[in-house]
Amino acid sequence: MNSKVLKTLEFDKIKELLKQFAASALGHARVSSLMPSVDYEEITALHEETDEAMTILRLKGHAPLGGIFDIRPHVKRAQIGGMLSPSEFVQVASTIRASRKLTLFVEELLEEEVDIPLLQGKMGTVIPLPHLEQDIRKVVDDNGEILDTASETLRTIRTQLRANEGRIREKLERMIRSSNAQKMLSDAIITIRNDRYVIPVKQEYRGQYGGIIHDQSSSGQTLFIEPEAIVQLNNQLRELRLKEQTEIEKILQELSESVQESGEELLLIVNVLSDVDFMFTKAKFGRSIKGSKPTINNERRVKLNKARHPLLPIDEAVANDIELGNEFSSIVITGPNTGGKTVTLKTLGLTSLMAQAGLPIPALDGSEVGVFRTIYADIGDEQSIEQSLSTFSSHMVNIVDILKKVDHESLVLFDELGAGTDPQEGAALAISILDEVHGTGARVVATTHYPELKAYGYNREGVVNASVEFNVETLSPTYKLLLGVPGRSNAFDISKRLGLSDGVIQRAKSHIGTDSKEVENMIASLEDSRRQGERELEEAHELLRQAEKMHKDMQKQMMEYYEKKDTLYEKAQQKASEVVEKAKAEAEQVIKDLRKMQQEKSAQIKEHELIQAKKQLEDATPKLKTGQKKKAAGSNHELKAGDEVKVLSFDQKGHLIERVSAKEWQVQMGIMKMKVKESDLEFIQSQQKVETKPLATVKGKDFHVSLELDLRGERFENALSRVEKYIDDALLAGYPRVSIIHGKGTGALRQGVQEYLKNHRSVKNIRFGDAGEGGTGVTVVQFK
Repeated sequence: MNSKVLKTLEFDKIKELLKQFAASALGHARVSSLMPSVDYEEITALHEETDEAMTILRLKGHAPLGGIFDIRPHVKRAQIGGMLSPSEFVQVASTIRASRKLTLFVEELLEEEVDIPLLQGKMGTVIPLPHLEQDIRKVVDDNGEILDTASETLRTIRTQLRANEGRIREKLERMIRSSNAQKMLSDAIITIRNDRYVIPVKQEYRGQYGGIIHDQSSSGQTLFIEPEAIVQLNNQLRELRLKEQTEIEKILQELSESVQESGEELLLIVNVLSDVDFMFTKAKFGRSIKGSKPTINNERRVKLNKARHPLLPIDEAVANDIELGNEFSSIVITGPNTGGKTVTLKTLGLTSLMAQAGLPIPALDGSEVGVFRTIYADIGDEQSIEQSLSTFSSHMVNIVDILKKVDHESLVLFDELGAGTDPQEGAALAISILDEVHGTGARVVATTHYPELKAYGYNREGVVNASVEFNVETLSPTYKLLLGVPGRSNAFDISKRLGLSDGVIQRAKSHIGTDSKEVENMIASLEDSRRQGERELEEAHELLRQAEKMHKDMQKQMMEYYEKKDTLYEKAQQKASEVVEKAKAEAEQVIKDLRKMQQEKSAQIKEHELIQAKKQLEDATPKLKTGQKKKAAGSNHELKAGDEVKVLSFDQKGHLIERVSAKEWQVQMGIMKMKVKESDLEFIQSQQKVETKPLATVKGKDFHVSLELDLRGERFENALSRVEKYIDDALLAGYPRVSIIHGKGTGALRQGVQEYLKNHRSVKNIRFGDAGEGGTGVTVVQFK
């Protein structure tokens, strides 16, 4: 991508905006070197990174990117044996800490199950260096000052330094507070010259204190003297400071060697943080312009939905739909000046550059941008004073250069093609240039105010006319792009609105040829048809919104109806069940009375007949339907379009029309079509008739099982085997109670049977039979 087109389309201004969102010098440097790519895979990867960062900003609002520095020069100097300064160590420690905070931030996102594979992958390569950070923090504070804790030797030296300074100040304080001090000193203060403590003595009293003169005032009236009494102390202080400096250099050298050992890890941290900062720089920029991620294609198709020029204020920029590369590869925009044609050109060109640089574009979701090998733009007045070129000549120099290089992978933007010369010759040249570029297969957008080019789109395949709308009522452009409608002159309408007399306007119209009048009338008719079409489309959208609202209301009412119906039905069943339960209780009382009579009068009433009678009463009890829904997942049948199903929530049958998502189907129920979750569907039958096969016989309530099991005469092991099978059959038959006859004998069989029954999960309790049931020779089993 040549630098000239980047300047023409103002890509450098986009980069300046980007820099405002960089969190560090690393991100700033990445923005400075940003260039649009021409590699499809690279562009796609860049947009994936930006989109992931925008997702994080949307969820969290920020990313911890503070405290990042470009420490690569420091690391490289340490790697060749150099000693770093305290401030450089502060930057190294701060950068390590920033990487640690960002790692923790990524871990929090992963715990919240946020999908961030790219950021996770980048931070996964970072090797934490907590020990190096701690070592630096022990030596240097945030202001770059060496701490006393750096070493025991340094702590001792500084303790001696402070004590020595205290003694010096104490002596000097006594001097400046003496009775003669006010007369001999210019001021009662202690100051420092050449790193030694001195006092300001008047010139005439220089011999009173002795010692060394280090400086004098500009007037020469004051001398800064180190009194003889503290010269020795100052000498000791100087020696201690030299020791302090030596120890500090030793500490810094050792710390520099630690940085050298971790040099590769530090450089990796810098590279990763540079990538992450750049990711979020693009994302913050995208958020500021309300941008979106475009779909990138390799077929040089462009489809921008409500695209705005990114350098114009959001509330002022007019959004336009721009499409190129599908049905047509060239657009010719005609119409008067100051209508917004140039802004449309720059919007397309700059948006393409931004997309190929991996930046969000100022357009709505669903926009699509193609990858162009080169973008050429001849926009604006680039007259060269040095070459004494006219406007026309300047444009032609650019156009000649474009024609030499253009190919089928290019996007070419011409502004006011053919302008600056004789209208007839300029129009002819414009048509010829457009034919040449269009013939290469390049994507072309050209603006012109020549009326001859209005017919260009009708005579060439793959070319469409367009214009920028002009409001005659307000005498101002609306800046709205109209594809398929050529621009027309509004000179007569504007003149009339401004007060020009009808006579002058009519005479002017008489000078225009019939063909021109017909073309203008045709364009006016197209504009009227377009406006009417937009009105009708808006009315259709409104009707659709109302229909969707009515459909939702009907669905809601239907669901309320069926829920109310189910509630009433359940209440009715509950009431019926209560009646039956009452009858069962009465029957139970009757059975108790019969048993009593049997015991008292030895009536010949069989126990199994009583149990059978009670079971029949229980079977008469209605089974209540619960609100639990059967799930289609319970069926092995794979649903297909055309299958007859039951919608469980509505208790209605319907047919499947089509699958609308992985978990939803569109179902036709009577005259209604609605989306239903697959879990709310129960398969009934396929559209085509399926051969039915006889079902295998399964033991159930109709399977005959005796109410008694006689084990008398059986061996112990065989008897227990028979008891196990009998209990299963009785449970399957639904019996509430059965009797097992084991006889009295030695009691071994009875004990074994009862032990087995006590441990059976379905047995509620066991008891010996009553006197009329067989006594201790029979065990009566009651099930849960």
